[in-house]
Amino acid sequence: MFRLVRNPSHTHEVFTIIRALSGSDLQAGLTRFKGTEIGEKVLESRLELRDSLKKQHLLNALPKGSLGNEYCAFVQEQDLSADGLEKANKQSSRSEIADPDLKLFASRQRDMHDLWHVVTGFGRDELGEACLLAFTYAQNKNRGVGFIAFVGCFKLFTKYRLNAARSILQAYRIGKGAAWLPEQDWEGLLADELNDVRNQLSITTPSRYLATINA
Repeated sequence: MFRLVRNPSHTHEVFTIIRALSGSDLQAGLTRFKGTEIGEKVLESRLELRDSLKKQHLLNALPKGSLGNEYCAFVQEQDLSADGLEKANKQSSRSEIADPDLKLFASRQRDMHDLWHVVTGFGRDELGEACLLAFTYAQNKNRGVGFIAFVGCFKLFTKYRLNAARSILQAYRIGKGAAWLPEQDWEGLLADELNDVRNQLSITTPSRYLATINA
């Protein structure tokens, strides 16, 4: 945690903390995922979300304003790639997940992260990352994710004062009120209008975050 606080760009430290604290949280998520239509399809067909997100030429060809096109613009602007999170995850781990279904579910969760940046409206600045982690914790109840969001709230207090806590708390509430994102057909949603996706998933505008970073 101290290394991550000193250098927030070290994404592999995030995976190390999450792995250390998550306990049975990932398994509980898989159990829920298996009970959904999309979960059954993904696990049976061994679908990797990353495979769809890597095809930037196809995402670029989608209509302007679509989720896939906006995601492509986001990762290009931020100099990211769909493989980047996988590399950071491997850098933080010395062992592979043995259960193939759990491994697939975990990789899908990981690969959704930058996609969730786009669909929620939280940026990659420090406050935006903390807010997205709070949103994610509301979605998956992973204790490692919640811990990092909690620490981030204290770290950002010196810069944003109470606005940091208010933004992160609102992000958690938005996550609580939204549909369960892991069970969504993200491959199918890429071609849909971003605002339509947000409405469909009941993802509301992060007004406190936006007001804070634009102040």
